[in-house]
Amino acid sequence: MNNTLRNTLRLGAAATAALGLGAAALWAGLYDVGADAPHTRPVYALLDYARERSVAVRARELSVPALDDAERIRQGAGNYEAMCAGCHLAPGRGPTELSRGLYPAPPNLSRHSVDPAQAFWTIRHGIKASGMPAWGASMDEAHLWNLVAFVRRMPRMDAAEYRDWVERSDGHSHGGGETAGAGSGHAGPGHAYPAHAHSEQAHSEQADARRGDSASADPAGHAAMTHPAAKPRRPATAASPQAAPAAPPPPSPSDTAAASAHGHDGHGGHGGNPAHPPKPAPARSGPTPSTQPPSDVETTPADHEAHSHRH
Repeated sequence: MNNTLRNTLRLGAAATAALGLGAAALWAGLYDVGADAPHTRPVYALLDYARERSVAVRARELSVPALDDAERIRQGAGNYEAMCAGCHLAPGRGPTELSRGLYPAPPNLSRHSVDPAQAFWTIRHGIKASGMPAWGASMDEAHLWNLVAFVRRMPRMDAAEYRDWVERSDGHSHGGGETAGAGSGHAGPGHAYPAHAHSEQAHSEQADARRGDSASADPAGHAAMTHPAAKPRRPATAASPQAAPAAPPPPSPSDTAAASAHGHDGHGGHGGNPAHPPKPAPARSGPTPSTQPPSDVETTPADHEAHSHRH
């Protein structure tokens, strides 16, 4: 066995052992992937080099347009403020809660110049496992290049000039797909995440409020729903149970005179003689009772009330 073969076997055995140890370490979860636990220097150097080469190779195929146009810079300013400033900061601003929590730490683009082609590729495609989104999913090339134009200009701005560009911009606007915060966890003025209440209590309170608003907005309609109107009823007749009894007719003048003479017939005292009681008044003819059968109409509260007033 010559030396070359022995060396090859030794290298193969060492590689196999290293792979075995690496696999065992991965299976055991020995490597901490938490963002607050930095990579070891060899791992960081390897990943950083891989990122730089990957972006550089792919970006060299791009054709960079003119980026000094003021309209490009103005339009890109609003999108940078809404989608990028929370991580990559801005002139006159210190680190944010978001930028401090990311690892690897995002570069402060207000202080570092960028290569336009590499910046475009990175903004469009993002970077795996870094917190850098692929904005090409919601932005077309024109708006991406506008963003690059602003980023290229920003290191030469002070805080006042930065605010002026943002105020003159169209805000978070890139032709569709805009969302509050744009998925970056931050937003400029007017782009804060809306609050969402998902608890059962919140849903119940909202439903109660809607029902209360409906009832207060249309009390007549609410009453009509809970107390439907009664159907029309036929007027009650004399023989109907709802008809009030007819009042007796007033006495005639002849009856009054006869009663007065009987009370003063010489037997003394007003009020008449008990032995000669007053002659009953002759019966007067009244209306003939109706032969119509009793009505089957239900008595309503209004009928009862009218009947009680007549009595």
